[in-house]
Amino acid sequence: MPDVLQERAGVPVLVCDPDGPAVTTEQDALDLIGAAFLGAEVVAVPASRLDERFFSLGNRFAGEVLQKFANYRLRLVVLGDISRHLEASSALRALVRESNRSRQVWFLPDLDALDARLGAG
Repeated sequence: MPDVLQERAGVPVLVCDPDGPAVTTEQDALDLIGAAFLGAEVVAVPASRLDERFFSLGNRFAGEVLQKFANYRLRLVVLGDISRHLEASSALRALVRESNRSRQVWFLPDLDALDARLGAG
């Protein structure tokens, strides 16, 4: 399945294919942002598509990606199980906790959780 624009809980979401191209560079993130300009407010990316560096905060890759989405006023949702990354990094645990309190970036287990968050306002 290709990346597809869907309305979820009344919000246009670009739901990214788990088998799509990996996000390994800032340009890859910008490509997702460009695809979202078809009308999405939220981009839901499977964690499996994110380069391992995204979850190692010391290299700043996650910060660069998150900043790109913020600059273009798009919300980013990372979908899937990231527990092994969370176990390895207290900094990542803090980032996920703070992000999930905001409206800009969420780390969620699946699309059902995304629907619930979007439906909650």
